[in-house]
Amino acid sequence: MGTASSMLTQYDIEEVQQHCHNLFSQQEIVSLYQRFCQLDRNAKGFISADEFLSVPEFAMNPLSQRLLKMVDGLNFKDFVAFLSVFSAKASMQQKVQLIFKVYDSDCNGKVSFNDILEVLRDLSGSFMSDEQREQVLTQVFKDAGYTRDSYLTLGDFIKVFGNSGLKMEVEVPVD
Repeated sequence: MGTASSMLTQYDIEEVQQHCHNLFSQQEIVSLYQRFCQLDRNAKGFISADEFLSVPEFAMNPLSQRLLKMVDGLNFKDFVAFLSVFSAKASMQQKVQLIFKVYDSDCNGKVSFNDILEVLRDLSGSFMSDEQREQVLTQVFKDAGYTRDSYLTLGDFIKVFGNSGLKMEVEVPVD
């Protein structure tokens, strides 16, 4: 695929499709490539944290700093693979895996009560006190059969959120 300013070949498109488990059509991949090239202002072939933050919706997301750890320096193939989780065709397990990575900020494969509390703090801001957040989270853990001292693995996350009807979808505009 070379530099970001080069054109995609049919082979490139098919390779990217395979890399993202065919969750995007060829037209969607071409549209994503155009968007990738817009974001990659210096045509380096990857998108930096600053370039991601130039997208207002991304910059305004309360979890943007956590997401930046996952997206900083992505090349086009990995950019599409990351976005594929937001495809309507992505499985609930794929979506929950991404959420798990957002919560597992130290990448140790486990999410603690405090990890979730930090995300809740990011999401709720000043709308909830620390005490309210802890009460809510303690109850959620209790209802799910866990204690404050429990560590949730990816399997636990999938059990808890797998049938939640979680909506994480973004439509890719195609020309």
